[in-house]
Amino acid sequence: MSGHIPMKDEIGAIEGRVADAVRGHWVDTFSPAWFRPYARLSRLERPIGWWLLLWPCIWSLTLAVATRESGQQPPVGTILWYGVAFWLGAIVMRGAGCTYNDIVDYKIDELVERTRSRPLPSHQVTRKNAWVWFAIQGLIGLVVLLQFNTYTIWLGLGSLSVVAIYPFMKRITNWPQLVLGLAFSWGALVGWTSITGSLDVAPVVMYVACIVWTIGYDTIYAHQDREDDVMIGVKSTALLFAENTRAWLILFYFVMVSLMMTSMIVSGVAWPAFVGLAIATIHMGWQIWILDINNGDQCLFLFRSNTQVGWLLFAGLLASIWA
Repeated sequence: MSGHIPMKDEIGAIEGRVADAVRGHWVDTFSPAWFRPYARLSRLERPIGWWLLLWPCIWSLTLAVATRESGQQPPVGTILWYGVAFWLGAIVMRGAGCTYNDIVDYKIDELVERTRSRPLPSHQVTRKNAWVWFAIQGLIGLVVLLQFNTYTIWLGLGSLSVVAIYPFMKRITNWPQLVLGLAFSWGALVGWTSITGSLDVAPVVMYVACIVWTIGYDTIYAHQDREDDVMIGVKSTALLFAENTRAWLILFYFVMVSLMMTSMIVSGVAWPAFVGLAIATIHMGWQIWILDINNGDQCLFLFRSNTQVGWLLFAGLLASIWA
């Protein structure tokens, strides 16, 4: 034995944990050792990603239910099943997207302090096995999608082209967060069509609101990697906005709230939905007020806090069903 004492970073590599993952998650404590690298590839130890993918689906689904006459609503069991299907779909498709993103970006991830401990750059998983894992998740996502009506199935498949191009956007545009928004907000369309079988003005306006919201919260997230991004030459709205980030966030969140309100007005939803939106607006204002773009830990905390925006809006929309 050499007598070498592993440093903290080496211990993390030995355990296989990703640097910015949630500590004490079931992936690290209960899942089989052979599965952990694949779980980390799918970011299962970081549930905030699938929450943010799920919320537009649930908001739109609940909005559609809240605005339909009682005789037109599907059975409660069907609504609950759709909610579960969106939940499972959000987990596996977010996982597939992260896997695909890591396959494309593994050379970049090797150069970034926060991401070099991910399964591919740290050689816990081979690229071949990553592709297999990606395909498995995609097939599960397809099975989930097939539970919906034909219109929703085709609409859901339409999102794949946006997902496919997203990992390359940071190389060619300062606005990769916009493309992420196009993909992550797609649920605002399919949530509505799962109930109605067709699109309308309200879900389209909600879709745009969610895109703007995504740009805002992912700009906060991207501030963690500013220095590394400059060094390796990739682009982001965090670099574009820099010290003007707070002003841009005010604009994005104002537009998001205005469009979400418009969607609610157009759909004719009851008053509790607006109360939920008002409280969510206060929360987003709090994010902007305390934001320190030079504090990476705080940026991650504020990014994750956006799931609370999801809960507040959902609670308002849910209450409006019975108002």
